[in-house]
Amino acid sequence: MQIQINTDATLENSEALGAYLRKVVADALGHFAAHVTRVEVHVADENGAKTVGADKRCVMEARLEGRPPAAVIHQAATVHDAVHGAADKLARLIGHTLGRLQDERGRRSAPVGPDGGP
Repeated sequence: MQIQINTDATLENSEALGAYLRKVVADALGHFAAHVTRVEVHVADENGAKTVGADKRCVMEARLEGRPPAAVIHQAATVHDAVHGAADKLARLIGHTLGRLQDERGRRSAPVGPDGGP
């Protein structure tokens, strides 16, 4: 799973920040690594030098094998919270997407009786 990091001009894209973001993504999505080919992380400070509310935004887009890309956005007061929020959302979205894929292959989440009910 490739992880690509992008930041806007107001955030310093340091080695430490890149390593931190890669670790958060790898921890959140590691169990989906067989299905995810690439994750793009975009971190931005919406208000620049101003510190007003939830102004840090993290967009994550995952490329799944044989599926359209899955993307999420999370805004928070800190980069840390924005990244963790986006990683959690993306993990839930991928889990849901892969769960639906299994359902499309004939599995059912609950047994169905002859009349269509449980």
